Amino acid sequence: MIMTAPQAEPTPGNIKVTRSDWINLALETLISDGIESVRVLSLGQKLGVSRSSFYWYFESRQDLLDQLLKHWHDTNTTAIVERARRPSETIIMGVMNVFECWADERLFDPRLDFAVREWARRSDDVRRMIDQADDERLTAIRDMYRRHGYDDEDAFIRARVLYYMQIGYYVLDLKEPVEARVSHLAAYLRSFTGQEPTDADVAHFMRFIAAR
Repeated sequence: MIMTAPQAEPTPGNIKVTRSDWINLALETLISDGIESVRVLSLGQKLGVSRSSFYWYFESRQDLLDQLLKHWHDTNTTAIVERARRPSETIIMGVMNVFECWADERLFDPRLDFAVREWARRSDDVRRMIDQADDERLTAIRDMYRRHGYDDEDAFIRARVLYYMQIGYYVLDLKEPVEARVSHLAAYLRSFTGQEPTDADVAHFMRFIAAR
């Protein structure tokens, strides 16, 4: 997984790691072992530095956790919202813009999303953030449908079907290769839009897949 962590600051004195190093390791630990394993002491041991390095960059463990949540929102939620809001000549092109998030984990990291959802089982505050993010994502997708002439209820339901299907796909941990999935692209587009995609539509998205 490629992280888009904050820029590293110059290391002062004899501090051996950067703020980004702490955040990247914390993200990796969150994904692999869960939020309870994101501890200052254990992270410092893995990085080979003392806790004083941590407190150079962060006020507290909670400060680090807040940065993990910010990273999650700034990547996963922002990617979906930005692509749903992109201008598109047709709803099929609009849906394919959103599909880019499902096809490229550099845009939307499903393992990180799942880890934060697991975290939300232990934290009411994180649960509220998950709910807010889901609403933000769904609203952007609904508005995309509305811009293309779908009435309010139809846009709302189609947005839910598109978004919840994909989240469920991740939760079920289906191991379908991207190549197998995109082989059904035209059928997915028909299902999500009620319109018939052209060969040019399918070719457009296949070029995106090939360029990843």
